Amino acid sequence: MKFAIVESGGKQYRAVEGASLEVDRLPVEAGQEVMLDRVLLLADEEKVSVGTPTVKGARVKTTVVAHVKGPKIVVFRYRPKKRYRVKTGHRQQYTQLKVHSIEME
Repeated sequence: MKFAIVESGGKQYRAVEGASLEVDRLPVEAGQEVMLDRVLLLADEEKVSVGTPTVKGARVKTTVVAHVKGPKIVVFRYRPKKRYRVKTGHRQQYTQLKVHSIEME
């Protein structure tokens, strides 16, 4: 099985050919192609290439499927006996990517 560890938005993801990824939202329309150039590790059956810090000439070819929202997170802070209560929420934006191929030059 061929896979790669890629970096996008300061986070690392495991990309497998034919699978999909959820990365932090990218400023790209749905249906467009995205090339992920920061490949940190590339594994193909028994050969493993580890980058210092990236693997030279390696790219992951993906297509944007959709922009989705993550689960809602409620943040509630309070201090007892002080009448201090703050309730806020957050919902992270993600981009779904379909991995087409992992290329090595």
